[in-house]
Amino acid sequence: MNSTGTPRVEDPDHQSGDHASGDHASGEPVTGWRAAPFVVLVTGMSGAGRTTVINTLEDMGFEALNNFPLSLVDRLVKPVDDGLRPIAIGVETRTRGFSTRALSGTIDRLRRRKGTGALLVFLDCSDAALLSRFNQTKRRHPLSPEEDAATGISRERDILAEVRSRADMVIDTSDLTPHTLKAEIEARFSRKIAANLAVSVQSFSYKRGAPHEADMVLDCRFLRNPYWQAELRTLDGRDARIQGFVREDPLFAAFFEKLSEMLLMLLPAYKAEGKAYFCVALGCTGGRHRSVTISELLAERLRAQGWPVALRHRELEFFRGVAATGAPE
Repeated sequence: MNSTGTPRVEDPDHQSGDHASGDHASGEPVTGWRAAPFVVLVTGMSGAGRTTVINTLEDMGFEALNNFPLSLVDRLVKPVDDGLRPIAIGVETRTRGFSTRALSGTIDRLRRRKGTGALLVFLDCSDAALLSRFNQTKRRHPLSPEEDAATGISRERDILAEVRSRADMVIDTSDLTPHTLKAEIEARFSRKIAANLAVSVQSFSYKRGAPHEADMVLDCRFLRNPYWQAELRTLDGRDARIQGFVREDPLFAAFFEKLSEMLLMLLPAYKAEGKAYFCVALGCTGGRHRSVTISELLAERLRAQGWPVALRHRELEFFRGVAATGAPE
């Protein structure tokens, strides 16, 4: 659901199949057969951050393999007696044996295998951001070594279109630095893989657009704006004075209660469907006061009900320099 038509994290119908069941997703041995490790296949556009993601998952305890031949994945992911350790495998168009058909076949076999959970993660990025990254690093695009990067980006996007459509999780890294991409991955995979629905609550400014990965976008600009109060202007929505001001709006109480009720109704349904991740984004004019306030309060409410919530304030990170500079590799 996205009230503004903003692109969202993809969740194809196939995700509700056997691979999304509670037993498989929890990573726990399943009675009746020997379990195999949980597998995350990471692919996407060159320059979108695959290396950053693989390195982050390795730091989180995954057995990480980059550019691992697809023909060997079935041998790698085999039943084990103990020590279940999740596996992260980076795949790109240069990987030995790569083809859309080969990758789709690999993920399908893993999903059908009893005791194995598998997740396909696709890293996307706008053409403009990719061009900027290739120009900054002065690297040639792998699909156009003798031509300009724009040609390679176009070719790769065409090749990977089907793979993207089948992904369980699409992460747009256009506006992410290595630091924020790492934080995003940690938020999504820090708990037992798919043992619960991971929820992301984000605040943002409409001046910079809604987050690409948002499943649901809500406009908070109807609430009174603390910006016009000189004594509150330099504060942000994490401050009790800003929260108090926003709470005094006559529409706040009904809006917040109905929003909370709706999400607490929807989240169990999304989890039952097999969805692994849900992002709700709340925006206001500057992304500093109203959206931050609602995001803080909403994250607190959802956590109190037992939902794992990653909270991010995009504009505070951007303008205060919380995030490191640079482009994901």
